[in-house]
Amino acid sequence: MTGELSLNIDIKEPRWDQGTFIGRAKHFFTVTDPRNILLSNTQLENARKIIHDYRLGIIAAGLTEDDLWKAKYIYDSAFHPDTGEKMILIGRMSAQVPMNMTITGCMMTFYKTTPAVVFWQWINQSFNAIVNYTNRSGDAPITVGQLGTAYVSATTGAVVTALGLNSLTKHVTPLIGRFVPFAAVAAANCINIPLMRQRELKHGIPITDENGNRLGESTKAAQQAIVQVIISRILMAAPGMAIPPFIMNALERKAFLKRFPWMSAPIQVGLVGICLVFATPLCCALFPQKSSMSVSRLEHDIQGKVRKTSPEVEYVYFNKGL
Repeated sequence: MTGELSLNIDIKEPRWDQGTFIGRAKHFFTVTDPRNILLSNTQLENARKIIHDYRLGIIAAGLTEDDLWKAKYIYDSAFHPDTGEKMILIGRMSAQVPMNMTITGCMMTFYKTTPAVVFWQWINQSFNAIVNYTNRSGDAPITVGQLGTAYVSATTGAVVTALGLNSLTKHVTPLIGRFVPFAAVAAANCINIPLMRQRELKHGIPITDENGNRLGESTKAAQQAIVQVIISRILMAAPGMAIPPFIMNALERKAFLKRFPWMSAPIQVGLVGICLVFATPLCCALFPQKSSMSVSRLEHDIQGKVRKTSPEVEYVYFNKGL
C-alpha cells in the first residue's frame, strides 16, 4: 500500500545537516539516547520492517515523516549497518552512557588499591573490546587476532599507567590521585584505537569525491580519521572524569558521606552519568562523520591517481569511524 509520504527521503543519511556542529549534535543525541536499550524486540522488529518496506517503496497507511525518522534511528540503534544483524545489547551506541557511567564511576571510586585498579581497568577494556567488535566495519572486519592484540595491549597500557601514576601520587593531595583513572583511560585509547584499526593504517580507507564516487584507498586519510576518533574519545571521557573529582572531594568532607561512606560509589556514578549524557553526543559531533582532506595531503601515488582520473577534485572524503 502506498501512502502520501514521499519516497524521496534519503534515510541512508542522518536527518540533520552534518555540515554543522549543531546538526551533528542532534544526530548523535538521538543515536546515543539510552532509552533505546529499553525497547522491546517487537518495537525493534517493527522499526526494521518500516525501514525495509520503505526501501522497497512500500509505505504503511498513516506513516508520517517523523514516524519514518523515528523508525530509522531505532533501527540504526540496534542493527548493524553492514550486516543487518541485531547487535549485542551492551555494544550498542545507546548503551554507551549507562555502561560508561557505571564503569567510570567505579574506576574513580575504587582507584586506591592495586586489585581494584586492575579489576576495573580490565572491565573497562573488556567493554571497549565488545563495543569495537559490535560496531566493526563490514568492509574491514576485525579479526580475532587483531581484537585480542588490541584488548591485551590496551588493558596492559591502562593498568601500567594507572599503577605507575598511583605510586607517584601517594605523597600528593587526594584530589590529584582522583585523576589517575582519566590518565589511564586516555593512554588506553591511544593504544587501543590504532591497534583495532591497524588494517586501515596499513592498507588505507576508501576515499571518494563529494558525490560519493570512490577514488581509491589512502593511509593518510586513515591516520587523520584515527587521530580524530582518539581526540573525541579522550574528550568524551574528560568531563565525567574531571568534574566529579572536585565535587566528590568536597562531599567526602561532609558529615553525610562520613556517616554513609557506601553512598560514595552511587553518587559518583550518578555524577559521571550526568556528564556523559551530554559529553558523549557532543564529542562524537566534534568532527564530521564524513571527514575531508585536501588532495595535496594524500600520499604521492594517490595524489597522482586522483589528479589523473579526477583533475577537478580538490578535496576527498572518507568515513572517520566512531
